[in-house]
Amino acid sequence: MKYYMGIDVGTASVRAALIDHHGKVLVQAEQPIQIWKPQSDYYEQSSADIWAACCTVSKRIAQTANLCYLRGIGFDATCSLVVLDEKFEPLAVNEEGINNRNIIMWMDHRAVDQVDRINQTKHHVLKYVGGMMSPEMQPPKLLWLKEKLRSICWEKAGHFFDLSDFLSWKATGATTRSLCSLVCKWTYSAETGWSDCFWKRIGLGDLTDNNHSKIGNDVLSPGSRVGKGLTTVAAQALGLPIGIAVAASLIDAHAGGLGVIGADVKGSNLPCENMPISSRFALICGTSSCHMAIDHVVKSHPAFAELDSKAKASGKNVYMYLNSHLESIKKSYAVGMLSVDLHVWPDFHGNRSPLADPTLKGMVTGLTLTSNLDDLAKLYLATMQALALGTRHILETMVASGHQINTLFMCGGLSKNMLFVQMHADISGMPVVLAKGEESVLVGAAILGGCASGDFSSIQEAMEKMGKIGEIINPDPRQKRFYDNKYKVFLKLLEHQKKYRAIMQNN
Repeated sequence: MKYYMGIDVGTASVRAALIDHHGKVLVQAEQPIQIWKPQSDYYEQSSADIWAACCTVSKRIAQTANLCYLRGIGFDATCSLVVLDEKFEPLAVNEEGINNRNIIMWMDHRAVDQVDRINQTKHHVLKYVGGMMSPEMQPPKLLWLKEKLRSICWEKAGHFFDLSDFLSWKATGATTRSLCSLVCKWTYSAETGWSDCFWKRIGLGDLTDNNHSKIGNDVLSPGSRVGKGLTTVAAQALGLPIGIAVAASLIDAHAGGLGVIGADVKGSNLPCENMPISSRFALICGTSSCHMAIDHVVKSHPAFAELDSKAKASGKNVYMYLNSHLESIKKSYAVGMLSVDLHVWPDFHGNRSPLADPTLKGMVTGLTLTSNLDDLAKLYLATMQALALGTRHILETMVASGHQINTLFMCGGLSKNMLFVQMHADISGMPVVLAKGEESVLVGAAILGGCASGDFSSIQEAMEKMGKIGEIINPDPRQKRFYDNKYKVFLKLLEHQKKYRAIMQNN
């Protein structure tokens, strides 16, 4: 019997689970974490608060499970920037100088001006991040700290961590960084390492000092063992045995991908069967990809109070109630066609992929004077379709760059919403494979722990043995023409938004 622990730090909570070597979740726990929003588009957290939450959920599991079989632990987290001083103490990322708030969150957009200037350099390292950098990545946030908080933060800073790497440091005392976070958010290259000319070009040449000690010079692939395992201090705080293997970490969405995309599909008749794993596309339906847009549209609608009341009376959540309401108001045609005259561009908080454009805004066309529950249900439907059309936009961009993708693998909160899942199958024209369990992100983190323990020869082996596929949702070919046309409108919305902006800049 072999167990592994996965600890997942999401946007609003920390979750942990004990998982066996077959991928079965044995026990899990969750703890909320704090978010500060000092002003519009600024989001901050506390590394002390997050580590305390990690310890809380770990101890809860330790109190109910036999840890003598525990072999390894893996962390994943959002791509948030943690700042510590030279003594590894929290350092303020705010003008108030409040050191406890020492994390700039992933969704923080304070560095829009800095990212514009970085992108204008057209430096060759930008090709590692799709050609354009987002303000949610770390270099623009670092530049903002240097320019705006030089005395409060920059001159005192000793260490800059991605949040997941901060967690592995807390657990082991080793300042090792994961290749995942550095490549995805910091412009690091697995082949050539840091580009000193890039840091100097954007005004952050001091980060190259002392062999890049502030941003990391010991880099490992995810799942590699970090240091000598859990330190005495960390083990006591987490309620776990000393010396347990700790893995190099992953970004949270990547952990979800790890937990679902490598599952054994033999005998499934999926198009990806007997194909390279690169033919699979993992869609992690978490806060950043879906919930923010849908929540905003639904909760800001005048009919939300009525919806909330009826949903509670029926014993359903608001989304399940809306799904059933859409079924009740559809005519003889499919539910999706209720939005034939209603179209949404869902980037209310800018676009992360594939455009990396934080200036984009949400758009809705086809509104009427009504504001009843039917109207809200249709707007909810159009927003879900817009998110699926956004997925198609990403897929087509990847295909244009040479990728060959034929199957979607989906996990996360909204993968429980079967209408949302069906929209993705119909709009992409590909089958959607759901994870057998609902905790793919935690399974992915536990897979890291399994690899760090040495129980698996590779991440691929661990994914095949611990990841499990569940239901398969196939596209409805009868909807193809409708959604092809819907996609044309979707792209027109983007084109028009850019045209309108150009007109208004001509004042």
